[in-house]
Amino acid sequence: MKILIVDDDELVCQSLQLLLDKEEDLEVTNLATNGQEAIECCLKEQPDVILMDIQMPLMGGIESTRKIKEQWPSVQIMMLTTFQDEKNIRLALKAGAEGYLIKSASIESMADQIKALKAGSTILDADVLKTIMEPDKKALEGLTARESDIAELVAQGLSNKEIAQQLFLSVGTVRNMLSVILDKLEIRDRTQLAIYYWQREQE
Repeated sequence: MKILIVDDDELVCQSLQLLLDKEEDLEVTNLATNGQEAIECCLKEQPDVILMDIQMPLMGGIESTRKIKEQWPSVQIMMLTTFQDEKNIRLALKAGAEGYLIKSASIESMADQIKALKAGSTILDADVLKTIMEPDKKALEGLTARESDIAELVAQGLSNKEIAQQLFLSVGTVRNMLSVILDKLEIRDRTQLAIYYWQREQE
């Protein structure tokens, strides 16, 4: 299995290459220091799996992942990074990455997960999975008490008219406050708001 390692830390690249090359059926065929170099490597010889860092000069890992998956959808990409925040995880998966590991993972575990990735599995570090399944409530805490009430009623499936009746507000006021809530949370519509609300209430 041909592997491309993409990381702007030369020591990380060399260490991973040394360790992974000892694993049966794994061969590191190229190293790149940024996302642009990763694309150039794919043009020369498509790897089976790419281990991709996120924050790099010239072009980061998420943008590179998106461009590589557009051109070579069969290439499997595993994000290998120190970043464990929800935003980067979701952006990486949206860009097309099939896996997301934290750099502290053991090399034995990493080798097994690379093989599983190539076999078609989606690989998420346990802490990464927890971050996605148990997102931070801080965004909802940024709403006023009345805005939180409206968000909860939207999540329960009530219409603007029903919310207005329950909270003794006009329909226009509910509509305006809902727009403010969507702007604050950077969410597109009431369906996404309901999903967002219940995700954060499941902790």
